[in-house]
Amino acid sequence: MLMAGRHIVLIEDDALMGNSLVQRLELEGADVTWVRQAVRGVAAVRTPRKPVDAVVCDIRLPDGTGEEIFDTLSRTIAPPPFLFITGQGEIDQAVRLLRAGGADYMTKPFEMPAFLARLAQILRPDEGEALPARTGISPLARQIDAQVAAFARQEGPVLIRGGRGLGKARLARRIHDLSERRSAPFVAVNAFREEASAEALEAGAARASDGTLFVHGIGRLDAAAQDVLLGGLGQAPFRLIASCEPRIDLQEQEGTFRGDLLYALAANEIVVPPLAERGEDAVWLAGQMFNALNAGRETALRGLSDLALAAIRDHDWPGNGRELRARLLRAMSVASGDWIHPADVFPELQTGGDSLETLAEARESAERRQIIRALEHTGGQVSEAARLLRVSRTTLWEKMQKLGL
Repeated sequence: MLMAGRHIVLIEDDALMGNSLVQRLELEGADVTWVRQAVRGVAAVRTPRKPVDAVVCDIRLPDGTGEEIFDTLSRTIAPPPFLFITGQGEIDQAVRLLRAGGADYMTKPFEMPAFLARLAQILRPDEGEALPARTGISPLARQIDAQVAAFARQEGPVLIRGGRGLGKARLARRIHDLSERRSAPFVAVNAFREEASAEALEAGAARASDGTLFVHGIGRLDAAAQDVLLGGLGQAPFRLIASCEPRIDLQEQEGTFRGDLLYALAANEIVVPPLAERGEDAVWLAGQMFNALNAGRETALRGLSDLALAAIRDHDWPGNGRELRARLLRAMSVASGDWIHPADVFPELQTGGDSLETLAEARESAERRQIIRALEHTGGQVSEAARLLRVSRTTLWEKMQKLGL
């Protein structure tokens, strides 16, 4: 079947057309999420129940436009391929969307075989589903793994953006190991630990030769080092991969980081969201770490209890993976039985801890967790999530925007 195993999000308010498209796509083997409003469309793509292979989106909707959906998504994620459905009077808008990154458009009315052929052309490559989980199991993590594989086949510089403790150095190494440069050196220059100078950078570049130069914490390079790096782009024999903190754009605005260097790097960018936004990945990562740590113990533990896993999923993880590993090490050293329990991982649950969130921070954290849970439970259906949370759809939408969901 043409669409076997593919997940398509359909954003279409017309019942007749929507039913027709859903029926045909499902006959072709696709898994279809059909929503009829712009606000639901954003949630269905941003927090999907499984990775989205393509979006079919009407440009005119009762509560907004396809252009607004695409613009909203593009601010926070790399959106999946969009096939826009448009009336004759909206062609200019459709062309503008293609220039902004949309994949294709079709004008109404259209024949179903032509629609299926156009959709098949823009489908996201299926290779990501075949990749083993390396970053996590969430749609966001699967997207990162697919980007790593894609960038490994290219030769341009790569920027990996994210907070500390998110494995940015491991992602850089994986890109190198999957690339044709794998037999050449992988040289890391850590600007957090070494002098962020032109001399340190030039020494690392010399060692990299025809391999990969990884600059960890590129935002810490001094002006002379930035000049050296920019001057070498496109001329040096090595490939450059760099990591940075989430808000390096603020450094560019303040004039402490070269804008032309940032833009050259950001052409191929991987954004690694914090574990606070990926509860299922925190649980998955805890399992991976536990198995590795447990294998080296004289007396092996049986595992993490369900309550411990639930606590791990709900925790905000300000230290990301580093904090998770530190907490697991402690928990495994103090566990009194065969199982690890919540208080082993989070001793502050027992003692109360000295550091407390403000009431406003605690309320915001709790609201974020509950909204994410509700959206996951409903497959991104905002109205259904609002019903579960006992708030209006408008209220939930406003909170989602405020919390960056």
